[in-house]
Amino acid sequence: DSGAAAATTTTGKEEEGGAEGDEDDEEGDVPMFAKLKTVSRAVEKMYRGYNQDPSRLLDVCRQSIIFEHVDDVRACLQAIRLDPEARPVRVKNRLDPQDQSASSAGYRDVLVNLRLECPATVALGIETHVCEVLLILREFAELKDEEGHRRYVAFRNLRGE
Repeated sequence: DSGAAAATTTTGKEEEGGAEGDEDDEEGDVPMFAKLKTVSRAVEKMYRGYNQDPSRLLDVCRQSIIFEHVDDVRACLQAIRLDPEARPVRVKNRLDPQDQSASSAGYRDVLVNLRLECPATVALGIETHVCEVLLILREFAELKDEEGHRRYVAFRNLRGE
């Protein structure tokens, strides 16, 4: 579909400032799978924002998909909605002009928390696990370089998040 053809997956940011994967092969972009959130950042987030409730951590397992156009983001959201194995739990549309971008220092994306319920996840006993998928326009993804991430961490720390 058009969303899949126009998208690239990249590694998730390592919370302590790891770089995002952006390797290309001769035929196009190569998917790079994200690392799990570090234990230290998960504990920090649990204490700072979730009243010590680990069940509220929904981004331990995460992935980003980069898109060229908003229509491709919309097509991906539609594909998730129609996928019989995907169980969306929450969608935060930070591309919406009504979104208060001051809370994210102007950064914009669409965050989807979802569960996957299929024979493999049921067999592993992880069908209730919630993961995070960030749908990001390329212009914003390019801001997530090492220096941009360092600024975001400083901003987040000032907010106590």
